[in-house]
Amino acid sequence: MAHFVIMGCGRVGVTLAHTLEDSGHFVAVIDQDDRAFRRLRRDFSGRKVTGVGFDRDTLERAGIAEAYAFAAVSSGDNSNILATRVAREQYHVEHVVARIYDPGRAEIYQRLGIPTVAAVRWSADQVLRRILPDHARIGDFREASGRLVLGEISVHEGWYGRELHEIEEFAGVRIAYVTRFGQGILPTASMRYQQGDVLHAMMPLARETEIDRVISTAPALTVEEEQ
Repeated sequence: MAHFVIMGCGRVGVTLAHTLEDSGHFVAVIDQDDRAFRRLRRDFSGRKVTGVGFDRDTLERAGIAEAYAFAAVSSGDNSNILATRVAREQYHVEHVVARIYDPGRAEIYQRLGIPTVAAVRWSADQVLRRILPDHARIGDFREASGRLVLGEISVHEGWYGRELHEIEEFAGVRIAYVTRFGQGILPTASMRYQQGDVLHAMMPLARETEIDRVISTAPALTVEEEQ
């Protein structure tokens, strides 16, 4: 069971909290207004923390130091991005996502390596795909025989700057498309993996665990790089 921290107890925050709890995870929900917690179901057993989501004391009361993932889904762009940066940069939470209303800002933060979801394309499912990697495989496309699945792959940052075909050959997958700055694009022969990219690949279902293990490690250095 993993620990998740959600900032914002609106409709999306509540959906995330309930979904994660139903999946067997522990959840802490942060909101400035304690009346917002009334939206949670009566039997919600997670932690309810009243406070500002980017305040360190508030985050620590929510258990940010032990968090597997952090989702900032309040109604304020600035608060969401600030809280997400604090979670990632000060508490080293690996899986973070921020809800952003302004598409222009979303692109900027994608460039900084912070996953964002613009409100115009918003759904709780999109957040779950960022903070709960296994969830990305559940709802994605599977071909008729069930042997191949299309899903997001989390690639080690050591692959930044490498051509996508190197990742394909190393992991034994086929990259179908890349989400870059919030937009899906088809890969080209010379395209390189860059910070903020989300890779979507077709892969054998039976090799998912192996593929995750392989691409979560840095690539071996070439002779030129070692020199």
